[in-house]
Amino acid sequence: MVRLHVKRGGESQFLLEAPGSARLAELAPLAARIHNGRLKVQRLCSEMEELAEHGISLPYNMQGLTDEQIEELKLKDEWAEKCVPSGGSIFRKDEMGRRNGFAPNEKMQQVIKKTIEEAKALISKKQVQANVYVNMETVKDALEQLRGAVMIVYPMGLPPHDPVRMELEDKEDLSGTHAGTEVIKESEAQLWWAGKQLEETKLLSDYVGKNEKTTIIVKIQKKGQGAPGREPVISHEEQKEMMLYYYRKQEELKVHTKGAERISSSSKQVPNIRSQCSIQDCVGKSKHIQIALHLCYLKLR
Repeated sequence: MVRLHVKRGGESQFLLEAPGSARLAELAPLAARIHNGRLKVQRLCSEMEELAEHGISLPYNMQGLTDEQIEELKLKDEWAEKCVPSGGSIFRKDEMGRRNGFAPNEKMQQVIKKTIEEAKALISKKQVQANVYVNMETVKDALEQLRGAVMIVYPMGLPPHDPVRMELEDKEDLSGTHAGTEVIKESEAQLWWAGKQLEETKLLSDYVGKNEKTTIIVKIQKKGQGAPGREPVISHEEQKEMMLYYYRKQEELKVHTKGAERISSSSKQVPNIRSQCSIQDCVGKSKHIQIALHLCYLKLR
């Protein structure tokens, strides 16, 4: 199986494996489904964090209003009594005015938060470094874990307008939002490798050959966006290691240079062997020569 390291822009997203015989007309939409599925899990986790902290979402006509305005307009949240968290609630006011403030108790909050951590780990970008593949089964597993946690904490369900329920039922409306711009429609997905667009009419093997153990970095983006930026010759981590290596070499050179200067200075004070041929003077001279030879050896290494 060919390993595809999928990137969006300059950031790693996930690892995908596919046979060399895979049709690119099917591979690009598959990569888009996984990409969009990961985004969905991230959005759902974000909304579930708010659910754990501040309870269910208020009706649209009550969101953003103060308590005085709600009372003055005689508005009432009909879902507050129907969607009560298991084990009761504790009040935590939502300063943004999006949720009703009746959050689950501490035990139920931990159920949600723990599940969020597990779901995020399944589709995390760190899976690339760990050489773990992500596919649609991984995405579905993460979504089912989140769905199960919501059912445990809210056995009576959530209001139909709550973003968590809308995400779980695939009824989310992302139009006009930043999250909507990140989604790539399957019909608009393109894969690029080494500055070339992988054409839908070809097979993966037409580009990578018959070696099924090949690893390539592909970039996914929407049609019409043009060629993405090429990959740097060396990675950021490799650049840091190289800079650290040369810094250490410079420091070593400074130490050797100072040592050689000290030896040169000391050698001027060595007595002339021809005029004073005592045994002690000869021994002293030989020591300086040994040190100088040792320094030359270090510099040659």
